[in-house]
Amino acid sequence: MDNLVAERIRQDVGANDVVLYMKGSPVFPQCGFSAAVVQVLSHLGIKFKGIDVLQDPGLRQGVKDFSTWPTIPQLYVKGEFVGGCDIVREMFQSGELEELLKTKGVPAQTVS
Repeated sequence: MDNLVAERIRQDVGANDVVLYMKGSPVFPQCGFSAAVVQVLSHLGIKFKGIDVLQDPGLRQGVKDFSTWPTIPQLYVKGEFVGGCDIVREMFQSGELEELLKTKGVPAQTVS
C-alpha cells in the first residue's frame, strides 16, 4: 500500500469521530451496501464523514489493505475499524452499535 494513502486514511480516521469509506456520497450512495450503512447512521442521528472511494482507485484499494477487510463500505469509529455493511447492520439490530457509539463518546444528533 502507498504510504501517502495510508497516511491519508490515518488522518481521516484520526480527525473525525465517525468515518465511512463508501461508494458514492452520503447524499447519493452508489451501492446498496453503502446506502444501508448511511441509513443506519442517519437513523441513529450520527454525524459522520463519508469518503467516496470511487473517486480514487488508490484509496479504494488502500482502505482495504489498511483494514485488511476486503469490501467497501468500511466504518471507523474514533479511529477503530468497526466493519462492513453486514457487521454494522447486525450491530445495529442487536443494539451493539448504539452502545459502541455511546461508549466511544459519539453523540447522536437530534433530528428536527
